[in-house]
Formats: sequence, C-alpha cells, structure tokens
Amino acid sequence: MTKEEIILAHKEFLFPAVFHFFKEPLVIARAKDQYVWDADGNQYLDFFGGIVTVGVGHCNDQVTAKMHRQLDTLQHVSTLFANEPQAALAKKIASLTPGRQLTKSFFTNSGTEANETAILAAHCYTGNTDIIALRHSYHGRSALAMTLTGQGAWRMGPSQAGIVHAHNAYCYRCPFGLTYPDCEVKCAQDMEELIRTTTGGAVAGFIAEPIQGVGGFITPPKEYFQIIEGIVRNHGGIFISDEVQTGWGRTGGKWFGIEQYGVTPDVITSAKGLANGSPIGLTVAKPEIADSITRLTISTFGGNPVTSTAAKAVIDFIEEQDLLANCAATGAYLREGLEDLKSKHEIIGDVRGMGLLQAMELVQDRKTKEPATAETTLALEAARDNRLLLGKGGMFGNVLRISPPMNVGRADVDQFLQLLDRSLAVCGAVAAGGVK
Repeated sequence: MTKEEIILAHKEFLFPAVFHFFKEPLVIARAKDQYVWDADGNQYLDFFGGIVTVGVGHCNDQVTAKMHRQLDTLQHVSTLFANEPQAALAKKIASLTPGRQLTKSFFTNSGTEANETAILAAHCYTGNTDIIALRHSYHGRSALAMTLTGQGAWRMGPSQAGIVHAHNAYCYRCPFGLTYPDCEVKCAQDMEELIRTTTGGAVAGFIAEPIQGVGGFITPPKEYFQIIEGIVRNHGGIFISDEVQTGWGRTGGKWFGIEQYGVTPDVITSAKGLANGSPIGLTVAKPEIADSITRLTISTFGGNPVTSTAAKAVIDFIEEQDLLANCAATGAYLREGLEDLKSKHEIIGDVRGMGLLQAMELVQDRKTKEPATAETTLALEAARDNRLLLGKGGMFGNVLRISPPMNVGRADVDQFLQLLDRSLAVCGAVAAGGVK
C-alpha cells in the first residue's frame, strides 16, 4: 500500500476514536534502535518510544533473536498448559519485586487487563467494595479501567459503582492553592476525609501510577505515597501500583517507580515496556492476595510463549546493560538540559519527572499558568518537521512527554535537545506574532 492508501484505509476502516497527534497522520514504515523511518524514507529520533513502550530500542537484536527461536519452537498453548517461557518469566519477576514480597504473577495482554485483575484481587482478598483512584490518572480503556481513570476526556459510557477519586499531588497546579513543602502534603492527608465521606469506611484498595503518565508525568513529592499507604491500610485496603509506564528501571536506579517513594505495594501491574512492544500485561501480587482468587479463570493469550520470551529477554538486556543506572545518569543529564531550555523559553512553565521519564508543561503565561494547548500541538508539528517524535499529555493537552529508549546515551540527548530547542522556538515566534 502507498502512504496515501494507508491513510485513506485508516480513515475508512478504523474507529474514528483512534486518533493521531498530527494533522496528517505520520505513517511509520520501519524502525531500529532510537530511530524510526516514515513511508517517505525520512528518519526521526524517537523520544517517545511508542508511548513509553520501546524500552530497549526498536527491533532490539537480542530480544528479537530470542523471539524468533521461540516462534519456531512453540508459539501458543494458552494458560491451560504449563510452558517454560511463562514459568521462567514469572520466576524472574518474583526476584525483582520490592523486598521480593510480590511473587505470584498473572499474565494478560495489556495494562487494562492487568489493572482489571488487580482490582478483582483487591475485592477477593479484602471482601470490601470501594476502590480509590487518583484524579488525572489513566488506567486503561475497559469500562472498569475508564471509571478508574481520572480524566474526563478518556472516559466513555456509564461509570461503574464503587470507585472514588482522591486528589493527586499536582504540585504545579495544587488543588489547595498551597506550596510544597509548607503544604504538609495536604493532598495526601485529605485521603482520610475522602474515605470517611465518600465510602463506607472500609475500602478494598487504592490504585495509583507512581508518576501519572497520560496525566502529564505528574510526579508526587517523596512523602505522598507513604502518607496514603498508611491511611489506606488503616481502612482495610491494599496498595496497587500501576507501573505500566514507570516500571523496569524507567525512573532510574530502581526496577519500579513506587520504590522511589519507599513503599512496598501489595500488587504491581505492568505492560508496555516489559516486552518492548509485544502485547503483554502483568499482575504480580503477594502470595496471600493472589491465592484469594479461588474460582477458575484463564487468559487465552496471557503468558504466551513468544511474548513471555520477549519479556524475559528484555529484563535480561536491562540487567546486562545496567540500564537502571543509565536511566538515572542519562536521565539526570536530560533533566539538566530541559531546565536549561526552561530558562531560555518562557513558554515552559514546569519541568518534572524521574530518570528517562521527563515532561515539560507549556503555558501561555508563567504567572497565570494558562495552558498553552494550541502551542503544544504546534510544538509537536514543529518537532515532526525537525524529525523528532515526542508525546503529549496532561488534562489540558499542554504537556510534552519525553520517554526515549532506556539505552540512549548523552549524544542522543544532545541531538534531542537541539531539535527540541528548534521546535520550541516556533512556539515563541507564534506567541510574539511572528508566525501565523
């Protein structure tokens, strides 16, 4: 198919809810490492990684070689039969969880399914009903996952009962109008009143992303989850960490984002970067919680031998290349460069994130913090023209999301910063009235 035929087919045969960042869809033809090429042969530096999914580079040689061998050996048997790749992956994951306390895994196809499984486990284990999620969160696209999601733009259809939303730690736009640390983390302290006023007092669990992905990489202060953990547990609930975007070393120095906050969750969910682009979902839990699901269940494609092989290969690659350390070191170098750009471009209101998970919130005015939504879209288009791929997020669509493969180096960051600088200059020209 030609590029034009592909675009036409997308418009004619796919749900219109499948959206694109750009006015004209970008047709990707091939990819390798930190680069992708479009249908016209143009090369782009990919600093979004398929929505925080391509963690070890596109078409990673080591990962794909192991997948090919497995594909020629055993492709599918379903969860009705045991197979070595699934068992080996589960054993490896158990050795990496915080304190090695979460040791039993259930594999599915996506983060949505992983979160569905975690909520089911919370109900079965506690016998309670109410679930607490966070405002500005994103947890998937099923009916339950959309109800858990704390952003109206990502919710459709009727909401499910028994889910309430607590304040998130959006320090740049504090819902209480306070400033950290003088605020004493009131957003977390408010959890007590939320439970007492919007639930029956006993809750099944609390689910949160350590850093909110679609929300715009909102990064809580260090005390936030420690305070919430104590309150939730005092009311009978378990702690579920949604690591779909923050897992596998992305935040730097730790395997999971929640470890940056000194909290050991009861359940971790993951997907995306675990298999570097192959469809996978993971729910790993403490044994007593996993064992509370006593009735029969299956996942037809969960634990697929090929996907499990890919995931194990990804983890092995991360260990062999010491990418946890690279995310910390290269992430710090990236952050320094982003802060430098903030001092240069008035449109940048906030820079936040951890490791190789960074964001810039664009505003029309730093005092009023009015979201620069149109300018953010323009910045994405300018970046495309400069052969750079970025992500976008935030409640107002004014946050640039940056999540390159975890094995990029300083030279890649230098190239990225140069291209981003050039792209942001276009926004400045528009704000000054120089470009229409």
